[in-house]
Amino acid sequence: MVIGRRWAAFLIAVGVWSWLIWPRFGKAIYDDDRAFDDGATAFFWIHALLIVTSLAIGTAIGVLGIKAWRAAGKKQSAAQ
Repeated sequence: MVIGRRWAAFLIAVGVWSWLIWPRFGKAIYDDDRAFDDGATAFFWIHALLIVTSLAIGTAIGVLGIKAWRAAGKKQSAAQ
């Protein structure tokens, strides 16, 4: 199955979006007063886990989008 270029671009955009949003959220969590109290708190660790997981999923989606973009280009050039 080959995903079209529009859907591939959407997947790439989702990956980029994840990398634009989640690091900023991570900085906000790091700067939050609830994040540290004689060391990292559960508040910090839970949000860190969410951020890392979201970045991993965003990266995977972005990589799939790039692969789909390339595959759609190969299919398009083969059809010509």
